[in-house]
Amino acid sequence: MDSRARLAGLAAIIAAAMLWGTTGTLQTLLPPDRAPLAVGALRLLVGACGLLALAAAQPACRRALRTLPLAGIVFAGAAIGLYNLLFFWGVTEAGVGIGTAITIGSAPFWATAYEVFVLRRLPTPLRAGGLVLSVAGVALLAGSDARGAASVLGIALTLGAGACYAAYSLATSRMGHRAPSTAIAAATFTMAALFALPVLFVLPLAWLAAPGAALTIGALGLGATGFAYALYTWGLTRVAASTAVTLALAEPVTAWLLATFLVGEPVSAQGVAGALLVLAGLAVVALSGTRRAA
Repeated sequence: MDSRARLAGLAAIIAAAMLWGTTGTLQTLLPPDRAPLAVGALRLLVGACGLLALAAAQPACRRALRTLPLAGIVFAGAAIGLYNLLFFWGVTEAGVGIGTAITIGSAPFWATAYEVFVLRRLPTPLRAGGLVLSVAGVALLAGSDARGAASVLGIALTLGAGACYAAYSLATSRMGHRAPSTAIAAATFTMAALFALPVLFVLPLAWLAAPGAALTIGALGLGATGFAYALYTWGLTRVAASTAVTLALAEPVTAWLLATFLVGEPVSAQGVAGALLVLAGLAVVALSGTRRAA
């Protein structure tokens, strides 16, 4: 692949990760009595609406929506929908710091394992080292904000969320050259929103009437979900899925920076070291690749 195309893909994925990193800060603007699972379902619904509007504005995307592989779209939609629900449930059991670290830190290993055992592609030693550096940095970031030991249920839920996120990335990557990325993202998130929709009928939504709550959900859905996944899906057409999920580790660094400079959380040496490790690992991954197994 042309190096400029790959560089554009890397930039798109990192930009998507930075948008995802705003999620925690935006959620602090919501009422304290919000239901986390309802927030996850609403962001999927708003994100799907935004992506459908974007796809409808492009003739090529409108045509592609009628010819997308249904099985792949259903699988990817279910994976990203389940990821959202497991993640929001998991962090309530494991804690935000530890839960986020397990989810985001495990996803690159799930994706790499698939590429090694199914696609028969081994990571180069350089990329493997970058992956280890990044995940170690995420663990340090989580530890700098840990509130206590995670429950077994919380660990299981967040490991499942990481696996679902990796599955979504791999499935989307396989469809990436069959249709415009915006059409794929729109169809996938429509499925994900339908998958999560029942949650909105069983959980309270009265908190949405609070001042600014609907606007914050709009920002979560359109910016941190719809636009972010449009960028991520486009980037997956230019880089390997395992590389993409590793670069997405830029998300906790963004979240840590926002929490430090906007929310006012205290700075610790452990947090700074974790952020620097993640950035160093991402730089190594961005400069490396994969090789086919013998």
